[in-house]
Amino acid sequence: MHIIVLGAGVVGLTTAYCLARDGHNVTVVDREHGSARGASYANGGQLSYSYVAPLASPGALRDLPLWLLDRNSPLRFHPRLDPHQWRWCLQFLTACTGRQSRRATERLLALSLYSRALLEEFIAGTELEFSHSRTGKLVVYSNEKSFRGAVAQMRYQERFGCVQHAMDAAECLTIEPSLSRIRNRLIGGIFTPSEQAADCHRFCVGLESLLRADPYNVKFAYGLAASRFVCDRARVMALETNQGAIEADVYVLALGTGSRALAGTVGIDLPIYPLKGYSISVAVRAPAASPRVSVTDYARKIVYAPLDDRLRVAGMADIVGYGRDMDEQRLALLIREARAAFPDVSDYRQVEPWCGLRPATPTSMPILGPTPLSNLLLNVGHGALGFTLAMGSAQVIRDLVAGRCPAISLQGFTREQNNPGGQAIGGPW
Repeated sequence: MHIIVLGAGVVGLTTAYCLARDGHNVTVVDREHGSARGASYANGGQLSYSYVAPLASPGALRDLPLWLLDRNSPLRFHPRLDPHQWRWCLQFLTACTGRQSRRATERLLALSLYSRALLEEFIAGTELEFSHSRTGKLVVYSNEKSFRGAVAQMRYQERFGCVQHAMDAAECLTIEPSLSRIRNRLIGGIFTPSEQAADCHRFCVGLESLLRADPYNVKFAYGLAASRFVCDRARVMALETNQGAIEADVYVLALGTGSRALAGTVGIDLPIYPLKGYSISVAVRAPAASPRVSVTDYARKIVYAPLDDRLRVAGMADIVGYGRDMDEQRLALLIREARAAFPDVSDYRQVEPWCGLRPATPTSMPILGPTPLSNLLLNVGHGALGFTLAMGSAQVIRDLVAGRCPAISLQGFTREQNNPGGQAIGGPW
C-alpha cells in the first residue's frame, strides 16, 4: 500500500520506518525542509522509560497554586481567549486524581518498556550514531516529602518491571560526583540504571538517511503544508497541501501540535495543547565537571543530559499558546540553574538556545490508532515523551495497518478514551 505519514519528527519517522519494514510504499510529508525541526530538535535528550508518570497527578494539583504565583516556576500559564486552552486545562485538572494517575502510569510503562526493547533491537541492527548512552538516570530531591513520594512511586512501579534504587545524599554523590555544588540541598535520589540519553535530532537525521536508501526507499515531501483532508463519506480520498492534492491508500497523522488543526478539518477533535519547553546546549570544556549520568533536579524540574561533548539542559512547561518565540527570561533561568549546579562545565557564554511545543494531552496519554475515517490513523499527543515512546507507538501503527493485534493493549490510548464525549470510533481497525 501507499501510505502517507504526516510529520517528520521522531514519531513520524519511526512510524515510516516500521511501515517501510512491512514493505509499504511510504511518503513522509512535512511543511519544514528537513527532519526533526519541531519538538524533536533539541528536547531534553533523556530516554526516560521508567519516568512516564503523567503530569496530571494529585501532587501537581497541590503544587499548582505555588507554581502559578512564582515567576520562576517550572510551569507557567498565560490565559488566552481560546476555548480549547480552557477546556484542556479543565480536563487536566479533572485528571489529577490518584486513580487516573496510577492507571496512566501503568499503561504508559507498558508502552515505554515495549518501546525500549524495540529501540534496542533497532540499535543492534544498525550503525546509527546519535550520542546514545546507557549510563542511567539519577533524579535528585531537595524536599523530604517529595523524596518519600518518589520512593513510594518506585515501589509501586516495581510490580511492572522497573528496576530502581533509592539513595541517600552521599550515595547520590557516589553515583554522580559532579553534583557536589548542590550537595547542601540534597535529601536523596532515585537511580535507574537502565535509563538512557541520546540526541533526538541526530537520531532523526540518521534515520531519514536510512529510510531514503534500499531496501526502504521512503520518499520525503518537504515544504508541503497540509491544509485539509478531502473525504468521501468515511474515507480520506486525498490530502490538500500548498502544492496541490496528494493521494494514498492510508494516512497516518503524526504532526505533533499541528495534528489538532488538520484533524479538525474532518470533524475530529483532538485534546492536544502545546506545552512550551526550553533547552540550552553547551560544549563541555571540563569533562570531569559534567554529569556522567542523566540527572533530573526534581525541585527545579530541570534535566541534564550528557550528549558526548555537549551538555543538554532542558525544562519548563508553559501553557502560553502556539507561539514559537523565545522567552529570554526562561532561557536565562536555565542558564542560572545550570551554572549553579555545574559551574565548571562551561562558562555559559556560548549556548545553543531552543524552544519547542510539546503536543500534550490532559492525561499525558498519547492517542494511537483508528478514527471514524477508515484509512486515517493517529499517532499523536506524546507530550514530553515523544522520543521515549516513539518506537513502541510506531510499532502499534504498523500492526494495525497489517491487521495484527498490537503487542500492548490500546486501552486508554484511543481517541475516544482521551476525549470523553467524542465521536464513536469507526474503521476496520
